[in-house]
Amino acid sequence: MKPDQAEFFAAQGYLRLDGFHPKSRMAAIRRNVLDEMKRLSARTGLTKSLRQLPFFQQIGKLSALVDVPGLHGALATPELIEFISRLGGQALTPSQGTQLLLSPPNQGDWTLNGLSWHVDVTADPPHRLAGIQAFFLIDDVAPHGGATLALAGSHRLDPSGPGSAFALRKLLRTSDDLARDLHGSGVSVVEMSGRAGDICLMDMRLLHTPSINASKHPRMMATCRCFPRA
Repeated sequence: MKPDQAEFFAAQGYLRLDGFHPKSRMAAIRRNVLDEMKRLSARTGLTKSLRQLPFFQQIGKLSALVDVPGLHGALATPELIEFISRLGGQALTPSQGTQLLLSPPNQGDWTLNGLSWHVDVTADPPHRLAGIQAFFLIDDVAPHGGATLALAGSHRLDPSGPGSAFALRKLLRTSDDLARDLHGSGVSVVEMSGRAGDICLMDMRLLHTPSINASKHPRMMATCRCFPRA
C-alpha cells in the first residue's frame, strides 16, 4: 500500500483499487449470476414481480434469490483483507461473508433525488473507524448503471451545528439539486462505477445509498464488511 492511498482514504473515506481481481475470475462469477437470474426468471416470473417493487427493494429481493457458491472466498481474499487492515491501521476481519448486490436493468431515470442515504453502523466515538466495506465489481458498471453512491468526506463532519452531519442529512432529504447544493461543502458524491475486477473500499461512517440502474444491463456487484477485532 502506498502512503498516499492511506492519506486519501483518511481524508475522503473511500479508495478505488482498479483491476484488483483478474477479469477471468470475475467472468466466471458473472456467468454463474446470469445463469441463476435466467433460471429464476423462467420459473417464477421474477421480472414482472420485481417491477412492482420500489427500486431499492428490487435490489434486495434479486440479490437474496441468487446464490453463487464460493463467492466469499473468490472475492474476500487474504491479500485483500491484509490490505484493508493496513489501510485501517488495525486488524479487520470480514463479518457475515460476501453478499451480492444485483439490480435489474432499466429501473427508470437516474436521479440523486429521493434516495435512501444512510450509514450501516454508528461509530462510538464518532472519530473512530467503525469498519471498512468493500464493493466488488463483478461486471463492468457504467455511470448511472446502478452502482452504490457514497458521500466522500461525510465521515469527517461534526454530529451537529452548521455544516454538520445533521445538516447534511436534512439537505439530502430536501434538496432538488444535490450536486449544486453540495458545491463547496467539502463533501462530494462518489459513484462506484468502473470495470469488472475493480474494488471500492469505503469507511463505513460514510453516508451511502443504492442508486437507480438506468442502463440496459443488470448491475452486478458484491459487498463484504470488515470490522475491528474485538
